[in-house]
Amino acid sequence: MSTININKTVEESKFNRFHGLVVFWCALIIIFDGYDLAIYGAVVPVLMEEWSLSSVQAGVLGSYALIGMMAGALVFSPLADKFGRKNIIILCLLLFSVFTGLIVFASSPLEFGVYRFIAGLGLGGAFPITVALMSEYSPKNLKNRLITLMLCGYSIGGIMAAILGIFLIPRFGWQSMFLVGALPLLAIPLIYKYLPDSLGFLLAKDKKKEIGTILSKVDPSYKVKKTDKYDIVVPERSGTISQLFKKGKVLGTFMFWVCFFVCLLLTYGLSTWLPDMMTNAGYALQSSLLFLLVLNVGAMAGAFFGGWMSDIWSTKKVVLTYFLVCAVTLTVMGMQPHAFFMYILVAVAGATTIGTQILLYSFVSEYYPIHFRSTGVGWASGIGRLGGILGPTLGGILFSVSLTFQQNFIAIAIPAVIGAVAVLFIQVKKKSIADTSSVSKKRSVG
Repeated sequence: MSTININKTVEESKFNRFHGLVVFWCALIIIFDGYDLAIYGAVVPVLMEEWSLSSVQAGVLGSYALIGMMAGALVFSPLADKFGRKNIIILCLLLFSVFTGLIVFASSPLEFGVYRFIAGLGLGGAFPITVALMSEYSPKNLKNRLITLMLCGYSIGGIMAAILGIFLIPRFGWQSMFLVGALPLLAIPLIYKYLPDSLGFLLAKDKKKEIGTILSKVDPSYKVKKTDKYDIVVPERSGTISQLFKKGKVLGTFMFWVCFFVCLLLTYGLSTWLPDMMTNAGYALQSSLLFLLVLNVGAMAGAFFGGWMSDIWSTKKVVLTYFLVCAVTLTVMGMQPHAFFMYILVAVAGATTIGTQILLYSFVSEYYPIHFRSTGVGWASGIGRLGGILGPTLGGILFSVSLTFQQNFIAIAIPAVIGAVAVLFIQVKKKSIADTSSVSKKRSVG
């Protein structure tokens, strides 16, 4: 009888078709989260005109989905550690697809807000669970690159929203944008069939045959034998919120919450109000949507580069650098340079706001061990959503007090400085994700 260590098998595996498919299906989910991030920014100028909304009202309306996302991350992430990541991901997909589609029929701001809130529950739950699943299946030497590659779907979704907004809104109205957001419904049967569940969850359910099948795909050199025994190191209790505050993780947990808070405030504030800010600065609506497109192209480039640098340098150092560059970039944007340089600055801002958010998910997934990784990522994301909720609202308030263009961007830059300070307080230990020093026993099946 051979004993197969699941953690070791995955960490030492070489990238192959199986890993590529996990990246693909997880990225597809993230694409629609990113699409949802940018879609409101694309339609808000039209909504303000059609429903006679003030900037503050529009900001509050934009926060409904973010409140739902916060609640979804806090509720669904612990459930994923207990009931299986795949099952909860599919439930979240169903929620946000159906209710995003229903927004097409919204005839008032209240109805619009209710649908956005419920859709947000699914969006908020799916994101951190998908990150945790991708982290679990990534080879150790590629972990940051695969997670950031997957999370580039966030930026692809934003690019989709900007491009579709330019072509769809003038021809078919703002409702057509939300109809596109319902498309993940079509992918649910395929995701159910092809997306693997957490190996830790399968082990807890004694699904030996399924574990063997997955491990033979993770490492094609492994040949399944009926006598094989599988084990994984787990704690006495897993997936509990209290573990986020044990064994030296208290300060790190709170600092991650601060980082997520300020980064999501920046990300959602810019994505919601950048088109309107540029319109007020004298750019046409289509040109302003082009800035949104550039923001997300920059985010994707920043995430790729940051993921590569994190694997050869340090995720903490990269995130710290990104926050500092973000603060400088936003300050310079406020000086309203020539249009050519403004496009470059917007791309850098995308790289260091949305790109930093993507890297933070990778960073926090490294910080917590596998047995409560979904909980750790989910709570950081959930608490951080408070910043996302405030982002559109604070942007509306900034507009309402009639600050200058430069003052607006200086105000937006302040959270980036706070994020950089918070990163400095996060202590990272150099050890394997599968390190056994923080656990108390082995779980095995065979």
